[in-house]
Amino acid sequence: MEQYRRVTPIKVGIVIVAIAYFLFTLHATFVLSWIGEWEALGAYNPQAAFWIFVTDVSAYAFLLLRFLASIVAVSAAILYLSKRWLLQSTTYKLLRVILILEGLYWLGLLPSGIWGIIPSNAGFSTSLLVSTGIPCMVGSIGIPVSLFMLAYRLNPNQPPKKAIKWMLIAGFFYVLEFWLNNTGMWIITVMQDGSGILSNSPQLIASFASAVAGLLALALFTGYFAKKSIGAVDWSQLSIRISGAIITSLGLFFLWNYLTWIFWGGWNQWYAWILGHNLDLWMLTLPLVGLPMLFYRRDQGEEAAS
Repeated sequence: MEQYRRVTPIKVGIVIVAIAYFLFTLHATFVLSWIGEWEALGAYNPQAAFWIFVTDVSAYAFLLLRFLASIVAVSAAILYLSKRWLLQSTTYKLLRVILILEGLYWLGLLPSGIWGIIPSNAGFSTSLLVSTGIPCMVGSIGIPVSLFMLAYRLNPNQPPKKAIKWMLIAGFFYVLEFWLNNTGMWIITVMQDGSGILSNSPQLIASFASAVAGLLALALFTGYFAKKSIGAVDWSQLSIRISGAIITSLGLFFLWNYLTWIFWGGWNQWYAWILGHNLDLWMLTLPLVGLPMLFYRRDQGEEAAS
């Protein structure tokens, strides 16, 4: 039983990621400055005011469900580390609760997706389509469906084949959503501030490339890995190192954009999005889980997972 008492890097990483998930969601939950922002538009653009009201209220209501998920996640992670191990049945139940609540959070973005794809009184908005419509439609359909199916199939008393399938699909939709969302926001940034924002700020060129090209490459690779691994009938058939590389790469995207603001400062439409409105910035801690996975050894799998 000694192997179950060890505190491993991946265990610590899981706890830190769960804490970040909780703290970032806690902050978003209690920032209420958005309340009433639709009133200023009511007099001269009632349609926009209506949609801002619907999307803001809907997103916040479902954000509360993510807040509950983060409470469960951080409590489970701390319990996992302090007790060194949990019953398998308990672990699966907690994971299912987190997956369902997280899926419901993403479902709350559906009104934003609808708003972004329908014509307005001023005509069809390309900027709203690329920054809100397409990303929110993909995120509010693909992610919840795959998470709900994963929660349904995640059962210790059943073969893991179908759970593996939906976990891979969910992972792909997450990366695809982040590529669509962040690329759309960079398009809006360049449209508003001009291309000079890139030539005048070398660090922003890297941020632009990491969003437009880097996340696209990561989405394509994640899709390839999912397609290649979707026939796995047991968790041991998945490549932990490749999974770790994907998780680390995704986390580094968020970490890089946060650090560029810390070291170089400045403020623009891109930073307003990635730092001010992005509710997934907690993922900058993902390398703390992904990096230990890169050095994972299958013969120590039971020790690392326990």
